[in-house]
Amino acid sequence: MPFTPFHMGPGIFIKALLQSSFSLMVFGWSQIVMDIQPFIVLISGEGHLHGFSHTYIGATLLAVFSAFSGKYLSEIGLYILYINNQWQVKISWWVAFLSAFIGTYSHVVLDSIMHSDVEPFYPFNISNHLVRYHLCS
Repeated sequence: MPFTPFHMGPGIFIKALLQSSFSLMVFGWSQIVMDIQPFIVLISGEGHLHGFSHTYIGATLLAVFSAFSGKYLSEIGLYILYINNQWQVKISWWVAFLSAFIGTYSHVVLDSIMHSDVEPFYPFNISNHLVRYHLCS
């Protein structure tokens, strides 16, 4: 489900629990990165809506990208917003990676429940066992 606030719910909950050990900005960035591929499919009308980006292998690759890029983008954003009256707000690498991995993996789980075309364990298994919990209720 591209570009919805639905995926931010778990991030807000985790931020409340982990506080400074979690970056909601990196988490949010990972949600956007995950939905670039479905966005392109919606615009072009070609391809698999929830394709490789919505597999755990794809989510792992996108988490690494999101951590590296999101750390710097978030620090720039926090600098512009001048958060906590500090000129430099640093996000540690482990917080960036933790936030990005939680973001991409939770995205796959939530979309696996909601969309029957998600194949989270591709290429090892093309079935989606989580979708039945949503469809049967």
